[in-house]
Amino acid sequence: MRRGEYDAVYREGRRRSSREFTIFIRPNGLDISRFGWSIKKALGSAVQRNRIRRRLREILRLHLREIEPGWDIVIHPRSSVATANFSALAEELLKLLPRGAQPPQAPGA
Repeated sequence: MRRGEYDAVYREGRRRSSREFTIFIRPNGLDISRFGWSIKKALGSAVQRNRIRRRLREILRLHLREIEPGWDIVIHPRSSVATANFSALAEELLKLLPRGAQPPQAPGA
């Protein structure tokens, strides 16, 4: 996703939060869901931030078929994501993500 698409998700989307994540979701009118993340420097060193990115990518890779298509999703992890139990993280993130088979309508469609 590009900067303008991130901005649209923040501006027009809905926010969901849990202990480890805050996500912003917005219908995109496509047959796929697109993912992005924002990992601030305050979350730790480059090594820690890269570990968080790798863990997010792996969760999404393993569970992509369970996530409903048709959304733009921006994930904001908390610093504890770098060291938390992986399966617990995956479960928590999946609870926040849209699940099912019906894509939503794009805004203005």
